[in-house]
Parts: sequence; C-alpha cells; structure tokens
Amino acid sequence: MLSLDKVFDAQQVLKNIVRETGVVRAYGIAPECELYLKPENLQITGSFKVRGSAYKIAMLSEEEKAQGVIACSAGNHAQGVALAASKNGIQSIICLPDNAPISKVEATKGFGAQVCLVEGCYDDAYQKALQLKEEMGYTFVHPFDDENVLAGQGTIALEILQDLDNIDAIIVPIGGGGLISGIAYTVKQIRPSIKVYGVQASGAPSMYNSIRNGSIECLDSVQTIADGIAVKQPGQNTFQLVHDYVDDIALVTDDEVACAILALIENQKMIAEGAGAVAVAAAMFGKFPIQGKRVVCVISGGNIDVTSLSRVIDRGLRNSGRSSSLLIELIDKPGQLKDISRIIADCGGNVTGVHYEKGNTESVHGCFLRIEMETRDFEHVRLITQSLRNENFKII
Repeated sequence: MLSLDKVFDAQQVLKNIVRETGVVRAYGIAPECELYLKPENLQITGSFKVRGSAYKIAMLSEEEKAQGVIACSAGNHAQGVALAASKNGIQSIICLPDNAPISKVEATKGFGAQVCLVEGCYDDAYQKALQLKEEMGYTFVHPFDDENVLAGQGTIALEILQDLDNIDAIIVPIGGGGLISGIAYTVKQIRPSIKVYGVQASGAPSMYNSIRNGSIECLDSVQTIADGIAVKQPGQNTFQLVHDYVDDIALVTDDEVACAILALIENQKMIAEGAGAVAVAAAMFGKFPIQGKRVVCVISGGNIDVTSLSRVIDRGLRNSGRSSSLLIELIDKPGQLKDISRIIADCGGNVTGVHYEKGNTESVHGCFLRIEMETRDFEHVRLITQSLRNENFKII
C-alpha cells in the first residue's frame, strides 16, 4: 500500500536522478487568484513521469532487473522508463500508440529503449505490453497503477509544500490518475486543509465519469490534443485514491487547453504540452472556486512537437480573438480593397492575408473577399466589423 514513508523514501532515492523543479509565481494568466506553477515540463525528461518510473525501477529485485523491463505509454512514461532503465543497465522495450508525437518517440529511443508502435491509443499500447510481458518474461512497469510509481509522483507534493506556505489549492492533470493520486495522498496526510482538484480533457473523461458514477468505467474512444492524458480507463488503485483524497474534478475543452498553452508561452515563456496545460486551463476558465486563493497548477509536461505547437498556437490565437477572418461580399471594382484596408488600419487591425473568391453573389458583378487579420481580442473584431458595416460593406 502507498504510505507517506514510501513517498519520503522515494524523495531520497530520486535525489540524484530527477530535478527539483521550483514553484514559479505566474502573473496575468488567472488574475482572480494568486497563481503559482509547478513546472515539471522542466524535468529531466520533460515530464513528471520519470519520478515514478525511476523509483519503481530502483525498487525492483535483481532478478526482475535481469529480465528487462517493458512499459506502455502515451510518450512521457516511456522516456522516464527508458532513462531509468539505461542508468541501471537494464534492457527496456516501450509500447507507444502510433499517433504519439514524433518528439516523444525519438526521445524514448534516444534514452536507450526499444520502441514498439501500436495502432490506437494508450490503452491499445497497454494491451500489447501485457502480451509481450507474458511472451518474453519482461518485468512490467505500469505508468500509474502501482504503489511505487505513485510514491514517486508524490514527491512533487513534498516539493510544493516545501517551497510555498499557506496554499489553498493544488490543481493537477488526470489521465490514468497516477500523478494526482500521489500528490493528493501526500498532501492530505500532511496538510489536509489544502484542496486538491483534478482536471481531465472533455474528450477523455474516464476518471471524471468513473468518480461521478461510483465505479470504474471504460470509454469507447478518446480524442483530445492532450495526448498525455488520453486514457480510456483509470486504474483500480488510482480510482480509489482519487475517490478518497481528491476534492473535485472538472473538464476542459481542447479550445481552452489551446488558450492555456498560448498564455503560458506569452506570460511565462514556458512551453507546455496539452496534458501539461489542462490545470492552467481550469484556473483560467473558472472551473473551481479559487477566487482570492493561493493556487498551484502542476505543469505535468512539455513534450510537444513543433508542428503540433504551431497548430495549437493558431487555435489559441483564434479562440482568444487574436487572429480572425472576415468574409465580405462586394462589387468587383477598383478601390474596394484599398477602402477595406484603410478601415481596418484605422481601427488598429493588421491585415495578414487577402483571398479573392468568385461566387454566387446577389450581383453578377459581385465577389467575395476573405480578409485575415491580427486583432487584440473579440471586442476589437466587433469594432472592425461594425466600422466596415458603417461604410456599407456587407459582412457575411
């Protein structure tokens, strides 16, 4: 069983393996509360996962180590297991879903593991890992439903409590539940008054549904940009620990996650992957009663492909009104584009793209003009739109 002694032991074992990521004050992201970040995206493998996997591997018997280890992962646990196994001279094989970000796949290989790509999501990789374990005799390192893994993740709570006094709440991402189980258990043993809140993506609400319905449920499918927490079914141990020690769970949409990633980049110069940003998304969009409170959000990881990051930034810009487009129907005659550009410039907007389209307009001489713009927010978009209408341009 998980115990506080085991968490403190994990802290000692991990001292020469993981980084102690200091709590950072964050401004301008969630102004209604006093917000701090626990940046596990700055961890040695770019994610908190190395804590649990390294402690688990350190606790293996010599016989288990000799057999080699196998694990399944959405990407971050893979790197933790690969690194810990390499440091101990142990062979490792990792089953990853074939849609895992390229950066995570290559990093796992770089830490010395053999990678097995499996069609589907995390849960499909999990089944493949169990199959190979039986066939080859490897020692299985579970990504979340294991007491030693949970103890390793609980060391994050010890660091938070050491760095910061008078904490009111800690907000934590949830996939299979290992991170929040370790943190919630540890926090409630030491300072039970602190609220522990969990966050899942609305496209992968396995723990959320299970807790609300009182029993473990398995989703038919999961779909979210937060690939690190795209888990169909929580673990037996983690379900019980979340039930006993977590105060509430909320869901965030992919659009809210994209806005949180953008806010972290702009305000903190910090890169978070989708799963790493869900806690901040919950704080930004008022998912919990944290007004006027001292709150810590755990940034669980920062392993995101540059191409994926570009798409997420574009989505975040559009969802916050920073990037927008207008479709204008007009008569195809000289000077129209000049007048439209002048109106937008006078309102402080910046035209970044112009697309001319012929189409079925009311007039045989009509056309459509699609204007891409950089804007400040949605109110700025409304100002530009109204200014164009005031000069008799027809906004579609």
